[in-house]
Amino acid sequence: MAEYKSDIEIARAASKMPILEIGAKLGIPSEDLLPYGHDKAKVSADFIRSVQGRPNGKLVLVTAINPTPAGEGKTTTTVGLGDGLNRIGKKAAVCIREASLGPNFGMKGGAAGGGMAQVVPMEDMNLHFTGDFHAITAAHNLLSAMIDNHIYWGNELGIDTRRVAWRRVMDMNDRALREIVCSLGGVANGFPRQGGFDITVASEVMAILCLATDLKDLEKRLGDIIVGYRRDKSPVYCRDIKADGAMTVLLKDAMQPNLVQTLENNPAFVHGGPFANIAHGCNSVAATTTALKIADYVVTEAGFGADLGAEKFFNIKCRKAGLKPAAVVIVATVRAMKMNGGVNKEDLGKENVDAVNRGCANLGRHIENVKQFGVPAVVAINHFTTDTEVEIQAMKDFVASQGSEAVLCKHWANGSAGIEDLAEKVVKIAESGSAQFSPLYPDEMKLFDKINTIVQRIYRGSEAIADKSVRDQLHAWEAAGYGHLPVCMAKTQYSFSTDPNLRGAPTGHAVPVREVRLSAGAGFIVAICGEIMTMPGLPRTPSSEKIRLNDEGFIEGLF
Repeated sequence: MAEYKSDIEIARAASKMPILEIGAKLGIPSEDLLPYGHDKAKVSADFIRSVQGRPNGKLVLVTAINPTPAGEGKTTTTVGLGDGLNRIGKKAAVCIREASLGPNFGMKGGAAGGGMAQVVPMEDMNLHFTGDFHAITAAHNLLSAMIDNHIYWGNELGIDTRRVAWRRVMDMNDRALREIVCSLGGVANGFPRQGGFDITVASEVMAILCLATDLKDLEKRLGDIIVGYRRDKSPVYCRDIKADGAMTVLLKDAMQPNLVQTLENNPAFVHGGPFANIAHGCNSVAATTTALKIADYVVTEAGFGADLGAEKFFNIKCRKAGLKPAAVVIVATVRAMKMNGGVNKEDLGKENVDAVNRGCANLGRHIENVKQFGVPAVVAINHFTTDTEVEIQAMKDFVASQGSEAVLCKHWANGSAGIEDLAEKVVKIAESGSAQFSPLYPDEMKLFDKINTIVQRIYRGSEAIADKSVRDQLHAWEAAGYGHLPVCMAKTQYSFSTDPNLRGAPTGHAVPVREVRLSAGAGFIVAICGEIMTMPGLPRTPSSEKIRLNDEGFIEGLF
């Protein structure tokens, strides 16, 4: 079936169970599920509180090599592994992120897995879902409106309008809004100043929602947001503007994790969605920690390659939430190895073992990096029909030379039946207790040293470079008591360097840090590297040109 039907056709033909029955598989009473239709629901805060005393299940992280146009299938493997673990008798749940409208209408077209390893309802997940992103956008922009309103009505807090740090957001790729001048049009519209928009998934409110443990913690973190500075450079906080209470109200329902199901009717939590190239790239702490209390195995993913998503999962999410992963799965494909080995996309169907061997350097780097965190890694070879036995064996041999094992996975075509071997391997690793997780750097390390540590140990660059103004800003934040925070690197996902065209496993490159931003509420420093943008643009031919309703009223173009 998967050989000739599109993802959306497969998803549409799915035999879904009522969401209350999916919740029952995890022991969630029907009264603690707040349904959004028949196939999705939010899990109540009361239920989440009630399970906190239970022991945790095993946490498995799915990450990948650096993404290529050839495709890797990280979410597909996450979903497939969750199904595979259930197939071999384990009580497993999947935890993934929600999809942003920006890339769905830009390049992706959808983000819910693929083939026979998908989360449904696919159309809802890729569009408005349960409204979480809209709530985050509204809460963020409420604060923006209240800042400018405060300035308009006399500016009692003495905010320096040149130093307003809080930008606006929208959940769409729109490069025209990266830098704007607002409040034009005369006295009635306020004081003109320079501003700009980021995409919602880069919002600090998104990061806060994904790292907060409950509504009380959420409100405190929102209050801690620094919105700008006075002329003496002292900070002005969100709670000074008195916006934290109303923002929490807007986020009350968004804070509750969403429960949906896989094609094989296994539970999946889909909640939160910070990008990994410009934010911390993990689903919510609330969803992950809740799943760990009610499932024996929780399979979660971190965005893009392990140099971004896994590094942030370990150094930010695990550090903040006290999580200890038991195993890591690194997803790779023969096609991507060949592309990393210098093969053009149109030639990927031809057997080329030499290119596979050359491209494996990228995979090897990720294996080494994951092991630095003390967590054992297994490689999932996401199978394509054009892969040859010799190419697959070349990958397996390479991974074996790195002290790990590669397992061929056919979940895209065969669902859980195609990934049983990986599920068995993950269980063996997780139950061996061999993981000795620790973050890459200690809290007390200087901020720029933390950036440099990631550059040298994860990207294998020579050093991070930054202007004096960036270094001075970091020193000022250390003096203000923020030196203990982890760093969140905003960098291209396509390379270990800041050059998206430099594939493979480069070494010795410098990583320029263009700007740093303090996310005091979320609890990390964002280091913006190279040319990365916190508001993406649409490609020359965006996916939105092909997305439409057909004559039967069904959506086409979301793939």
